[in-house]
Amino acid sequence: MSSNRPRLVSALALLALSGCGFSPLYGGGAGDQAGVRLSEVFVPVIPDRSGQVLRESLETKLQAGAQPTQQLYALAVQYGIAEEAVGVQADSATTRTRFVGTAKWRLTPIGDPSHVLAAGTSTGFDAENIINQQYFAVTLEQETIDQQLAEAISGQITDQLAAWFRAHPNA
Repeated sequence: MSSNRPRLVSALALLALSGCGFSPLYGGGAGDQAGVRLSEVFVPVIPDRSGQVLRESLETKLQAGAQPTQQLYALAVQYGIAEEAVGVQADSATTRTRFVGTAKWRLTPIGDPSHVLAAGTSTGFDAENIINQQYFAVTLEQETIDQQLAEAISGQITDQLAAWFRAHPNA
């Protein structure tokens, strides 16, 4: 009986949310216009390896709700990662580095890049400790940081786009 208790509590919470008018932003099944619109967004190439990781993450999130029938929108993204030493020893050796990923994006109709429908900026943060790590370990850690930043930023962009599509259903 106690193993069913968390499921019962979750079901009651969802029932309470549905009673107050809550509905998911996208991915809500039939009639999910924001999810359909997200699947119509094309993401052009984003330069550098970290940009490729962000593009893959964006494509995965944008296509999650529905299979694209056609691509009507282009999502141009300018992406960069800045590094900042935050743990500095007396001998000037860095022991911790903070990474700040920033993506400026613009949604336009395909074929008309001068007509901006929506735009925004998304930011993600991560950090790594540097304590006598070998090159291989630092490389693996950097790939993990790139992936985590891409996941955070692509989630923000997808949410912002879904909110825009929900507010502009006839766009």
